[in-house]
Amino acid sequence: MFKGKKVLVLGLAKSGKAAVELLKFMHADITINESKKKEDIPEYDTYVSEGIEMVCGGQPDELFERDFDFVVKNPGINYHAPFILRLKERGIPVYTEIELGYKVAKKQHYIAVTGTNGKTTTVTLIYEILKAAGRKAHICGNYGIPYCEVVLNEHLYEEEGHDIVVEMSNFQLIDIEEFKPEVATVLNLTPDHLDYMDSLDEYYASKMRIYMNQDEKDLFINNSDDETLQSYLAKYPVPSRIETFSVKGQGDVELKDNAIYYKGQKVIDRDEIKIVGLHNVANMMVAIASCASVGVSLDSIHDTLAAFKGVEHRIEFVRELDGVRYYNDSKGTNTDAAVIAIKAFEKPVILLMGGHEKNLDLKDVREQNPLIKTLICFGETKERFSKDMAHPHTIVVDHMKDAILKAKEIAKEGDVVLLSPSTSSFDEFHSYVERGNVFKDIVNKL
Repeated sequence: MFKGKKVLVLGLAKSGKAAVELLKFMHADITINESKKKEDIPEYDTYVSEGIEMVCGGQPDELFERDFDFVVKNPGINYHAPFILRLKERGIPVYTEIELGYKVAKKQHYIAVTGTNGKTTTVTLIYEILKAAGRKAHICGNYGIPYCEVVLNEHLYEEEGHDIVVEMSNFQLIDIEEFKPEVATVLNLTPDHLDYMDSLDEYYASKMRIYMNQDEKDLFINNSDDETLQSYLAKYPVPSRIETFSVKGQGDVELKDNAIYYKGQKVIDRDEIKIVGLHNVANMMVAIASCASVGVSLDSIHDTLAAFKGVEHRIEFVRELDGVRYYNDSKGTNTDAAVIAIKAFEKPVILLMGGHEKNLDLKDVREQNPLIKTLICFGETKERFSKDMAHPHTIVVDHMKDAILKAKEIAKEGDVVLLSPSTSSFDEFHSYVERGNVFKDIVNKL
């Protein structure tokens, strides 16, 4: 398919490396551009020995004047970057590695999930249900597993009919061309990534691309509780059939008599659900509709939901020490995620909040002040967060470790200590995963 095609791969992060491996297998003519110096790239000598051209240490203008058949871009590279705009101006297609993987392995069953919050929990639920039902299921995308890696490892370039569950960020959706999921959803729309997108409208509109290639045979699962989402669905009409879910009212999947129902049939009682919060009920609703639509029985869905204990770094229980419960919500990298986490508990929490400055408005989190017993701000944002939150019981420290130790010092039996930073981790950590793991390590050593 790509034999002899001239392909430029921009960025050697996880997805870039996976794209390179798939392109090598497909015998493409590969050029890699990486901003790091060659001595900082462990794979440099290997790639060069394999005949791959390496352009390192920056983005030289002349590179983007060359003729490539297409470009595979790391989703973290801003699509407004001048060299990206130059490629598109010249009519050279720019894809992310999910689009590349799809072009190689179209004949699978794709379930795609986007939204501001809840993506990882939802795709994990869908994947676990499909796997438990005995289907050939794989999970990938923004979840942390590049799709190109799955395509290569599972031989999807020649096999058909696998279930592919894809978590998609707006970064990945911006550069899709053909990607067509049989089942798609936008879980919710709240402000995020304003450091990457030109506007909030642009961010929301990018999410709508998830169903752009669907047809009447496909399914879109609509959160009828989200008013912002409804306004964007009106702007960008859905071409497929629609099923609705609601935790507040009626829908194809709905909450009544303290249980989740799908098309009038009870699936699971809330008392059987181990993960906390109404938002997780909504995530389960999407998983139910997704899996039922591809033929999984409600009994099988029930059994997996009842056993599910949650995903790492998302309101994850870490330990109880001296009657105090510690929760890791490091994946809460925006204000809406923090609001959800705070509301998930039955009593006010000791909230650990802070990190890299994304310039997010804290109004929604500030409205939860009655549900916050003590606020401990840390990191690059500590002073602004302290000021903007205006909580009467606020402590400011330098680092996350300091915040944990201060929380242990002030916490009483029965308290909940919640790390829900409300912003990204890049001031102190490489990722929310590293931040969450460090949090758990420190807490487990208290």
